[in-house]
Amino acid sequence: MAGRGLSWKTRRRLAILVLVLGLPVYIVVAVTLANWLEARVGRLPLPAELALYIALGVAWIWPCRPVFMGVGRSDPDQSK
Repeated sequence: MAGRGLSWKTRRRLAILVLVLGLPVYIVVAVTLANWLEARVGRLPLPAELALYIALGVAWIWPCRPVFMGVGRSDPDQSK
């Protein structure tokens, strides 16, 4: 395991934690940010608002990508 990063089991547990706790918190933060922006500059045009929500909806994936890599496969450390 040395030098390989997190084990498969640890990444799987962390992925579940991110989905169950982290994603709802991120959604609240993203909607709060969108509402703050609307209060500061007014209602955005529909294409800009759509682009904002798409960007916020995808933005959480990049920092969490290493956690989710390979957790859908069977445990590679498990004996066959």
